[in-house]
Amino acid sequence: MTTALTMVKTGGKYANEKLFGVRHVQCILCFFCLAMCYAWRVNLSVALVAMSEPPSVNVTENDTASAVPDDDDDDFGIFKAEYYPFDEGQKSYMLSSFFWGYIVTQVPGGYIAQRYGAKMLLLAGLAAAAILTIISPLALKLGGWIALCAVRFTMGLTQGAVHPATHALLSKWSPANERGMLGTICYSGAQFGTVVMLATSGYIADSFMGWPSIFYLGGACGFVWVVFWYVFSSSTPEEHRFISPEELKFIEESRSDGKMQSADSLAPTPWLPIFTSMPFLSLLVVHCTHMFGFWTLLTQIPSYMKNIYGIDIKESALLSSLPYTVMLLLSFFFVWLSKVLQRNKSLSLSFNRKFFNSIGHWIPMCSLIALGYVPKEDNLLAVVLLTLTVGISAATYLGFQVNHIDLSPNYAGTLMGLTNGAANIMSGIAPLVVGQIVQDPKNVNEWRLVFFLAAAAYFIGNLLFVVFGRTEVQWWDSPEQSVDDVEQGVPLSPNGQDKR
Repeated sequence: MTTALTMVKTGGKYANEKLFGVRHVQCILCFFCLAMCYAWRVNLSVALVAMSEPPSVNVTENDTASAVPDDDDDDFGIFKAEYYPFDEGQKSYMLSSFFWGYIVTQVPGGYIAQRYGAKMLLLAGLAAAAILTIISPLALKLGGWIALCAVRFTMGLTQGAVHPATHALLSKWSPANERGMLGTICYSGAQFGTVVMLATSGYIADSFMGWPSIFYLGGACGFVWVVFWYVFSSSTPEEHRFISPEELKFIEESRSDGKMQSADSLAPTPWLPIFTSMPFLSLLVVHCTHMFGFWTLLTQIPSYMKNIYGIDIKESALLSSLPYTVMLLLSFFFVWLSKVLQRNKSLSLSFNRKFFNSIGHWIPMCSLIALGYVPKEDNLLAVVLLTLTVGISAATYLGFQVNHIDLSPNYAGTLMGLTNGAANIMSGIAPLVVGQIVQDPKNVNEWRLVFFLAAAAYFIGNLLFVVFGRTEVQWWDSPEQSVDDVEQGVPLSPNGQDKR
């Protein structure tokens, strides 16, 4: 019979020889999907700096902070900026509220994406999130910080399915030898959205539109994406109207190491084998520890730069976006490096995953510890270490972040829902931990303790992944296979070589 491996070697006219295909369109749309989602997450961390003033009165944790109107007249009522004397505790609750909603829909989102497709799930989720983003300033004005917490919690609910649905989409659309590249295209959108938001929000807040326009413009971009997603996306290549027969055949015969089950015939989720699988449990732990360290940095960078180095919001926004710009660029450098390593047939896929995961965790671990000892007057060194800590985390796109599809192409969405849900509990805890540790935001010793905690999380998580992580498709992915099913699913490593 003709296999995907034969097609690649014989040089036939198949889609893998094209520089651009419909599968790449899906990933570019997912790129902007993740860009929107992460821009909406990080916008509050910057907007809080713009909307806050040092409190002139004592504000208790249970009292709603009172608004201080802007003295400048504004003819545009919807852009009327008011300022609020939030304390550090209230800020930490507002920053963490998104994640408490976000974790609720992770596993249901993965299941729905597997069973009914990712297209409409992502469409509805991002449309709702765009609306909530636009109404955020109004909620704060009418109901104070507690109302904004409620809006952010609801926004978390709408975005909870994004990562599981993206993984479910990738498992259907990505050939085995392109999985790392296509996954990087999708998930590097997170850094793009973060960079755009951090780099521009300071200027937007200082414009005539004021800080509320950070939310208005972001929500409007979401509706533009919704239109393109509806027209050009599809949950599976089999359902896409514009895909060529050659590209469809190539994807169908090379996307899975085992039997790829259709949504209609998908077996019930094997919960017990999943939760007793050491490769999955190590993946769960490393995802949790990674997110604790990463989101501690993401949500606290503007505050840290302002209080320790005295950088105003506009300059802080530009410097804060630099690490994520580097991360975006390094993500594609690591894809190229992975392809180079794959040419060495003696290096396994397992080595590849663990090598890049170690780069993305243990180098940031060291730079985080060093960051805690940078003198206040040495701004340049702090920026360099911060850039290294965040930027080199891009290597994890080729490590644990695609390992769900390695272990189980059929249940990749559910696996991502499980690990991402648990990981975002850590993301929600991170701002609260910082809020408890950093009582005085100008005390570098308190920030130093935060960095030590994040570094310890990076070390432990990656150590477990190196020891227990696997890349083989697990038996519970397709527990019942016929001889023909096994023959059609010839295991392929990303360089097109038989893994057996």
